[in-house]
Amino acid sequence: MPPFEQVVAEYGPMVLRVCRAVLGPIDAADAWSETFLSALRAYPDLDSGTNIEAWLVTVAHRRAIDVGRALTRAPVPAETLPERTASNADPADYDPDLWTALAALPAKQRQAVAYHYLAGLPHAEIAQLLGNSTDAARRAAADGLKTLRKLYPKDRT
Repeated sequence: MPPFEQVVAEYGPMVLRVCRAVLGPIDAADAWSETFLSALRAYPDLDSGTNIEAWLVTVAHRRAIDVGRALTRAPVPAETLPERTASNADPADYDPDLWTALAALPAKQRQAVAYHYLAGLPHAEIAQLLGNSTDAARRAAADGLKTLRKLYPKDRT
């Protein structure tokens, strides 16, 4: 196996082209660096018969995708910040009619609606939280939603 410095010198431009193809010219340098950092860690354990160029293309592609994902999660600067609500504000202040309708539901229905439609939990997990079966949790969520639609219609004037 050639020394790693030689691998970087020989395949560096090719890795940069791969990174540019995936990310564009602006963020390619970060992916290039990440590629060779990952490659440096794995290089001592690489089999002697490994096609280094193909291996580096794979590593570069994966690191470029990782950098791209990280960029999509990065905060975006805004000209003006939105109004912040007080951290201790009562949610019922926003829509008291909705909170009245929710309070009118039986406890298990209210909890099933909140867990499924607001928190996104599957019915099996809701059943564990409520201490009943999956079918009962599904039924409680459906009945609760049906009742809410009657108590709190969408097209109110």
